[in-house]
Amino acid sequence: MGKLDNKVAVITGGNSGMGLATAQRFVSEGAYVFITGRRQAELDKAVDLIGKNVTGVQGDVSNLADLDRLYATVKEQKGRVDVLFANAGVGELAPLGSITEEQFDKVFNINVRGLLFTVQKALPLFQDGGSIILNASIASIKGMPAFSVYSASKAAVRSFARSWTVDLKGRKIRINTLSPGPIDTPILSGLASTEEELKQVKADLAAQVPLGRMGTSDEIANVALFLASDDSSYVTGIELFVDGGMAQI
Repeated sequence: MGKLDNKVAVITGGNSGMGLATAQRFVSEGAYVFITGRRQAELDKAVDLIGKNVTGVQGDVSNLADLDRLYATVKEQKGRVDVLFANAGVGELAPLGSITEEQFDKVFNINVRGLLFTVQKALPLFQDGGSIILNASIASIKGMPAFSVYSASKAAVRSFARSWTVDLKGRKIRINTLSPGPIDTPILSGLASTEEELKQVKADLAAQVPLGRMGTSDEIANVALFLASDDSSYVTGIELFVDGGMAQI
């Protein structure tokens, strides 16, 4: 038996990186998974890679009509949601003094507004006793150069988990925050313009981690599975750092 047998899960940003690895893990543990992604070609590849018990729904979490279409698809095909991993997010480097209105709006529209409505629009389909996982970051508690807007957006995500734990306690829906440290995913390519620069970025990040390396998407998926399953049945309202110790020292 799998830990998520007969569960219906929704994972935003499930077409690559942590979201894709989590979708694969959830399916391997018996769940049927709906994944989203903004780019149809990448979404189709992810669906093919997962191979079974998966539906891809193209969409952007900052577009409320796309979220409506996602949940209409879930309702039509499965009629309910047991697990939600609100994973979709973006980050851009912008030091104070050069932050633009466009950058601020993009990060907050996806990381905060999009996450809020991803959760809220799921509630009519959500089963009492289900699990909601919010993907934040160690940036929620650490100061990092040129990352103030991103960090503020992830601190908002952490705050959501506290308030929503109280809002939904009557339905026994658990809400937890998963906060990764440096994870080796494709999103890191946006922090460098050449392959050599990317290698240096990864080396610099790994040097800050007590375990001496970056994490993997599979390691995030393992923790997401814990928070989604009955293994964490008495865990709610927390921020669980998956960071090799980086934010803990």
